[in-house]
Amino acid sequence: MDFSLILFVLVCATGVIWALDRWAWSGARTRAAKTAMQAGGGEEAARLASKEPVYVEYARAFFPVILAVFVLRSFIVEPFRIPSGSMLPSLHVGDFILVNKFSYGIRLPVINKKVIDIGEPKRGDVMVFRFPRDESVNYIKRVVGLPGDRIVYEGKKVYVNGQLMPQKEIAPYTVQQDGEVQYEAARARERLDGVEHDILLSPRPDYGPTPQIVVPPGHYFVMGDNRDHSNDSRYWGFVPEENLVGRAFLIWFSWDSTGSNQWIWQHIAVNRIGNIIR
Repeated sequence: MDFSLILFVLVCATGVIWALDRWAWSGARTRAAKTAMQAGGGEEAARLASKEPVYVEYARAFFPVILAVFVLRSFIVEPFRIPSGSMLPSLHVGDFILVNKFSYGIRLPVINKKVIDIGEPKRGDVMVFRFPRDESVNYIKRVVGLPGDRIVYEGKKVYVNGQLMPQKEIAPYTVQQDGEVQYEAARARERLDGVEHDILLSPRPDYGPTPQIVVPPGHYFVMGDNRDHSNDSRYWGFVPEENLVGRAFLIWFSWDSTGSNQWIWQHIAVNRIGNIIR
């Protein structure tokens, strides 16, 4: 079940219990306590009659907390964890990131319907979205093509509207997992309309030239920074506007799982905590 839906149900349930107790049940308990006193039951009987039920106590205590989390997560910022290496070297497996939920408009939680238009994705943004083929799964990729753009990916280079997005090779890059080398790649710096970011390019050949693709209205073409190890728009198509979640902007924690035989605290990648996502 979607976590947003779970939070919404909890907010509604605890809020309804709190409201009913505030406007009806507490008054009934007060009257019952007075009746018990008048009947000679004494203070103990009155105390028991006015005692707040456990479920009401929990609802009153948790309602403001759950509401605050729901509002914060739905409209302001939401945390995500990077599960794969498709965005290397920008994002590592084990990075915990924050996503700005209002960058691309205010949306109603659960149904994800935009109600206030604030902004649109820009080329070069690192964007979180609901995977078009399984909307219960969130993906993170970089925006390469905007609505109406003509995209070609050929020879490991991106062409947007006939213009080459320049790359500059930096250094070799080794991808590791569980302390073992998985593959070697070249690290290059790419510029997408002024947005500079690093990408990985493996020596293996492309599957073939990507034909010119025109991004339809209301859709976006996305790619992973780890170009040869990313399941992205080259294989499953475009991201519709209604699937947008937000723009990733900060790494707030990072857990390095590549090392072995280390103490727990040695897995914390301190040098990545607080890094701005570009």
